[in-house]
Amino acid sequence: MTRDLLNSSARDLLLAIRAKTFSAVDLMRLTYARINKVNPLVNAIITLLPEDRALAMARRADEELAAGQPCGPLHGLPFAVKDLEETAGLRTTYGSLLYKDHIPESDSLMVARLRAAGALIIGKTNVPEFGFGSQTYNEIFGPTRNAYCHALTAGGSSGGAAVALATRMLALADGSDHGGSLRNPAAFNNIFGFRPTPGLIPSLSGDAFTLSLSTLGPMARNIPDLALLLSVQAGADKAVPVSWPEGGLTFSNQLRANISGRRIGWLGDLAGQLQVEPGILALCEAALATLATLGAKIEETELGFAQERIWRSWSGLRAWGIAHKLDTVMRNPHQRDVLKPEAQWEAEQGLRLSALDVAHFIDERTAWFRHALNLFEHYDYLVLPAAQVFPFPAQTHWPHTINGVAMDSYHRWMEVVTPATLGGLPALSVPVGFDEQGRPMGMQLIGKPRGELELLQLAMAYDEATGWTRHAPCAGSSTP
Repeated sequence: MTRDLLNSSARDLLLAIRAKTFSAVDLMRLTYARINKVNPLVNAIITLLPEDRALAMARRADEELAAGQPCGPLHGLPFAVKDLEETAGLRTTYGSLLYKDHIPESDSLMVARLRAAGALIIGKTNVPEFGFGSQTYNEIFGPTRNAYCHALTAGGSSGGAAVALATRMLALADGSDHGGSLRNPAAFNNIFGFRPTPGLIPSLSGDAFTLSLSTLGPMARNIPDLALLLSVQAGADKAVPVSWPEGGLTFSNQLRANISGRRIGWLGDLAGQLQVEPGILALCEAALATLATLGAKIEETELGFAQERIWRSWSGLRAWGIAHKLDTVMRNPHQRDVLKPEAQWEAEQGLRLSALDVAHFIDERTAWFRHALNLFEHYDYLVLPAAQVFPFPAQTHWPHTINGVAMDSYHRWMEVVTPATLGGLPALSVPVGFDEQGRPMGMQLIGKPRGELELLQLAMAYDEATGWTRHAPCAGSSTP
């Protein structure tokens, strides 16, 4: 019964709580039993409330339901938040020794929305330091291990969230994405990760007016659950003038659609501009063949825009933002030396940039965005792999080569995610199955700006036709 219940969708769990088929307390007890069994093997949830406190929250949720009080869409659901988001009274470290004892006084905007929707915040999920890199490890908690093979990486930076979700410790999870941090761990752990159009999920960053390259997003094991969490996270906030829409979004009654005739441009390895490990393109092409059986029109195409231009703009703007974020730390030798080498290196790159350098990167970003709009005159979606390599050993910080070609930075191996990020395009990572060694992989469905509904509809049809996430990992898996 426990396994079947925790295998259920978030929506089914929430409906059962409302129908009083079982209680929030029942679900919380089962959740903690699962965490106690599985988490020591994968290290996905790194801060956890004592069980008695979590049960007290669940008991209050049951009492509110019994009293007929208004209940939000996530009422009674256990939830652990990515450790880059502030949680009132609950340790938030950003994966850095600089914040190992940090306990925020207030929630981030997104966490406040989760609580208002009735989610029961029980802990935090692991991240790399400040979310830098697509490999989840840090000096406080160590590495998070892949849900399907514990010897391999979980990906990142939402690696803890992805593994907690895939191993059925959580029914929903939140993440964030700059360089693939929702898409990569979703691919590496056989789940769905959705990077929406920037501004859809507002965040109270230091700059209220410029759309960030990073955005928050949902993760789930099926598309209706993904849409449910997105509807809670999304919607304008008056303190974030670039956020939208004013009335929020709901997708639950619009997910099923006929995708026959929808045009998909398959970008592959960008005509040889990217190094991709053997086996990945074949899995993606098999997934596209499934979409073709549903009536979608698949066409191989080219970007028509030099990928190196995209890379230079993205990496330059990223370094500039990191230098700004870490400026005070970098000026303090004692704090700087605590940072992982990759963070120091990237901040140093940003500190070397001039205002004219940044202006040029912004011009290039605009040029790419306008070119992408032209591509969407011919296609409804673009598709790329979600990663250029399969999950690699957990002790490896990042792949230094692909196909014998050297990677010149700690994130060059994830270059495949940069077209969507730089263009502000929504991108949804969907599972495409496993290689002969049992390693998971995914592909990015990329949509038009603010085309979230159309992406969810395509992903819904694909999920119902494939059902990859129903292949649950076995606890204790040490080999592929």
